[in-house]
Amino acid sequence: MSDINFNKTRFIKVAVTPNDLPDNKLPEIVLSGKSNVGKSSLINALGNNKKLAKVSQTPGKTREIIYFNIDDRILLTDLPGYGYSAASKGKTKAFSELCDNYFRSGRKFALVLHLIDIRHEPSDNDKAMLDFLNASGIPYFLVFTKCDKMSKAQVSRNLQMMSRCLDFREDACIYAVSSQNKAGIDDLRDGLSQYLSGMN
Repeated sequence: MSDINFNKTRFIKVAVTPNDLPDNKLPEIVLSGKSNVGKSSLINALGNNKKLAKVSQTPGKTREIIYFNIDDRILLTDLPGYGYSAASKGKTKAFSELCDNYFRSGRKFALVLHLIDIRHEPSDNDKAMLDFLNASGIPYFLVFTKCDKMSKAQVSRNLQMMSRCLDFREDACIYAVSSQNKAGIDDLRDGLSQYLSGMN
């Protein structure tokens, strides 16, 4: 597989029920993470287009599964974020069920990008999602976001802290990125291209 042109990223559709899900004939990459971890900003940074995914000023607002097509090579799936404290318990439960059902739907996933805010210790939900990925055998990259908020030395220290707090696979690919100043974005693009090339 030749290098993927991430500039050719476009919105496809929004799904709220299983009947709305598109066929995943393309390799499907799923974004998971808490509500304010920066999934929409990462999509925009990967696609080099600030208007691709709407960045909400109210974390937890997105309640649907949102699909993007990258270069007619990747189906990129943005799941609702979890764990936002301002969401009602009913809404939080609905978000959780939507994500749980999605991962148990029988769809084939090429990869999960599990996003965690580099500035804070991982939440219980972060750890639970990682435990699920480890148990399920679904391949994943760990992507630590918002690195522009810290110095390089702080990022290095916090990555070491994350390695102590999180139980991730020894062969897991780890990226530290910033959607604001684009740090690490090219590395993540290259990693995705190489990973998908290895699937063929």
